[in-house]
Amino acid sequence: MSAVLQEKSQQMFRWVTFRLADETYGINVMQVQEVLRMTDVAPVPGAPHYVMGIINLRGNVVTVLDTRKLLDLSAGDITESSRIMIIESGKVTVGLLVDSVAEVVNIASSDIDPPPSVGNDEGSRYIQGIYSSEQQILILIDLNKLIAEDHRDMGLF
Repeated sequence: MSAVLQEKSQQMFRWVTFRLADETYGINVMQVQEVLRMTDVAPVPGAPHYVMGIINLRGNVVTVLDTRKLLDLSAGDITESSRIMIIESGKVTVGLLVDSVAEVVNIASSDIDPPPSVGNDEGSRYIQGIYSSEQQILILIDLNKLIAEDHRDMGLF
């Protein structure tokens, strides 16, 4: 293996991990601006079912998405552990409601498996890859697909 290919396969990425419906997910740490405790979210009439509403974040309006609904998971209750992750994809900033935020992990690019082929499942189109270890399976989310052009066209973010 050439030195360039070996270096690329050993490239490390940092992922912020979070929980949704008893599964662990990850988002590239470079796209996470901050993590907030649950706050009042103002509903947006006529918004898609996965849009919880909007929040005021230091004078900026940020759209908050219910990540469970966006990924076609079962509904969950908002608890003391629930958090809003403020993320950025391109020039778009949104909040993602998650059950809890766990930790930041380092993963070598060579340890990330491609997303599984699960047919026509709408939620799976947001999966960038899978990392598995003896302790857990981590589903890595592709924010560029999650905050896709069709969502941006709605004018919500």
